[in-house]
Amino acid sequence: MKYEITPMTLPLERPFVITGHTFTNLEAVVVTLRDGENVGRGEGDGVYYLGESQQSMMDQLESVRTRVETGMTREELQDALPAGGARNALDCALWDLECKSSGQRIWKLLGIQPKTLNTVATVGMGTPSEMAARSLDFSSYPNLKIKLDNHDPIAKLDAIRKARPEAKLVIDVNQGWEYQELIDYLPDLVRLKVAMIEQPLRRAGDKKLEDLESPIPIGADESCCTLSEYHEIKNRYQVINIKLDKTGGLTEALKLVNAARADGKQIMVGNMTGSSLSMAPAYVIGQFSSFVDIDGPLLLAADIEDGLQYLDAGVVGLPSEELWG
Repeated sequence: MKYEITPMTLPLERPFVITGHTFTNLEAVVVTLRDGENVGRGEGDGVYYLGESQQSMMDQLESVRTRVETGMTREELQDALPAGGARNALDCALWDLECKSSGQRIWKLLGIQPKTLNTVATVGMGTPSEMAARSLDFSSYPNLKIKLDNHDPIAKLDAIRKARPEAKLVIDVNQGWEYQELIDYLPDLVRLKVAMIEQPLRRAGDKKLEDLESPIPIGADESCCTLSEYHEIKNRYQVINIKLDKTGGLTEALKLVNAARADGKQIMVGNMTGSSLSMAPAYVIGQFSSFVDIDGPLLLAADIEDGLQYLDAGVVGLPSEELWG
């Protein structure tokens, strides 16, 4: 087995601002596995709020080189590396290699009849007028995800709702509110017909949500990275946002899907920005999702070759065999 670890840095079209962080570049790693004529690839983008970086992911991937080159399996990988971007890149490369080696698409391997997905388009933080204008840039997207903190969130949503009265709005606070702020904002969020509130409170500071009967579903993002964390927080949330960089790959993500669905939770598939190589395995989780956020390539100045097709009305075409899976 030939094992290649490659850094991939791609500029964003414009700075992307969320609570506590501004992204200007995608700083990813790509794993390429070559077994004879068959080639599998996977991308890891890292979990910034857990301190991951392009270099830390490359270091982790290098630490398992000998085991990979001598045939480490996906099951062995789950114990060899912690959940995160590095394991995600390698896990997805192993899935892709299995598809290429068996001559079967990922859908057949998993017994899924695939459907095309409709992604949100994400509006980063700015002034109310800037965010309203950005929502109009995405006028062909019926579903919007709005990044907010505690600086005039209702004024920003009012401006967006005025600009896009027909749009389905999901808001993402990225841990930016206190519990009382959530309570204070809820009446206006109902008035503005917000469909879901994603991660309003701090990771590990959300226990009060267990006693809240919210009129709007609340989703866990930063609070739920892995299956073990899901069991700790499941009584606090109605929606679970699954990102492959958080779970450490498709293998763990599928286990998390099964657990959350068994408990009657809604699923959201998300991303840590990323190229189409990152979105393609996330497309699998999208098959089970009520909320789909795989718009990472829309934030880039340019996507990779053979990327996903982003069509009218937010439709995202199925990944090609050349891309992944």
